[in-house]
Amino acid sequence: MPDRGFLDRRFSVRARGSTIPREVIGGLTTFAAMAYCVAVNPMVMQDAGMDRASVLSATCLIAIICTTIMGLWANLPLGLAPAMGSNVVFAVVLVRQMSMPWPAALALVSLTGGIFLVMTMTGLRERIAQAIPLSLRVGIQGAVGFVILFIGMRHAGFVVPNRSTFVAMGPIGDPRVLLTLAGFIATPVLVARRVPGALILSIAVLTIAGLFLPDGHGGTITRWPTRIVALPVWPRATAFHQDWPWLAQHVVSIMPMMFFFLCTELFGSLANVLSAMSAAGLVAENGHIPHARRTFATDAIGSMAGPLLGTSVVTVYSESVTGVQAGARTGLAALVIAGGFCLALFFWPVFMIIPAQATAPALLVVGLMMLQGLRALDLSDLAECGPALLTIVIAAMTANLINGMAFGVFAHIALMSAHGRAREMSPVIWALGVIFGLFFLVSAGLHPHGH
Repeated sequence: MPDRGFLDRRFSVRARGSTIPREVIGGLTTFAAMAYCVAVNPMVMQDAGMDRASVLSATCLIAIICTTIMGLWANLPLGLAPAMGSNVVFAVVLVRQMSMPWPAALALVSLTGGIFLVMTMTGLRERIAQAIPLSLRVGIQGAVGFVILFIGMRHAGFVVPNRSTFVAMGPIGDPRVLLTLAGFIATPVLVARRVPGALILSIAVLTIAGLFLPDGHGGTITRWPTRIVALPVWPRATAFHQDWPWLAQHVVSIMPMMFFFLCTELFGSLANVLSAMSAAGLVAENGHIPHARRTFATDAIGSMAGPLLGTSVVTVYSESVTGVQAGARTGLAALVIAGGFCLALFFWPVFMIIPAQATAPALLVVGLMMLQGLRALDLSDLAECGPALLTIVIAAMTANLINGMAFGVFAHIALMSAHGRAREMSPVIWALGVIFGLFFLVSAGLHPHGH
């Protein structure tokens, strides 16, 4: 075992008011809180036609790589992994709704990661972030939350098609519906009670319960695993499959989604880092975060490298705050988190049997948390809250994130102009209006769409 003096010096453990045992406990706490991504991300990406086992390996590998970089380079107790929300947009919006081949979608994510890295290293990130109004940021995040909720319910069979109302709840006597309903009730309670590792605990309990409940087709909801531990599998079905020529042929149609992923990188990672670092007492009075540029460069590198292995946008997880609350203050905790994902690689057969009914409640909680940004809006001011609410409602009602984003931008431009404040809008907003307008022209068939 390495000398404790070396670890203390390398990670400034004592200087930040921590101890090595606290760092280990904090790292294990964060891993337990974010380990659900190993089960949920492959389930979601499978909806894009990708191999579930390969995505599972890619999820663990990129989490190991990026969290290790965060620990060694930025020396912060932050865990990184594929982002919940962005993976749903990847599978549902890009692949299923826009008919983009998943290798091309992976290339798009890498491209936006590269752009974000340049923006981070040049300081352009801050200027762009300030140009996007709060109402649009909140609206996009809330719309993604609704999409996540719907996808989780649909996969679990909790929501089914209905001829008269379009959607309805599945039959209450169906064991799959009952198991999902139990999870919908119990999982938010566990989270609200701040139970350590609430989401992965919920997934584990529901998966075990599924071993004894019929699926209506002669089997059980959860299939018994053939083995518990196995050697890790290289993600050969998804690694290095990016399709760059497709992107070059569909420049206009991919622009709205580039905007979405850039927003995800700009605001999602910033919010998560600030919450964790504030809890650790590492944010200065002027808002400065230690090694901020290295921190944001790390998740940009992850979003470039993740698609090479076969997964979507990589981000700092908000669950990192749980480890901070347990005492973590340095990058040593990040190395412990990475070690947890190393172990998960060997338990992939167990993760592979987890049913949709067990992951749906985790998606429910993630979706609900993404709606919390609404509290920042003044709901009595239509000019402020209108674009956000329109983004959420249209995205939810049409089951299409791009529709919501587009009409949110159009509404913002119209409301600002109607109030005589058009000059206050940044060129970024006008550019977005043009991009979405062109996108709808292409979608309407006025220009070739690749079919």
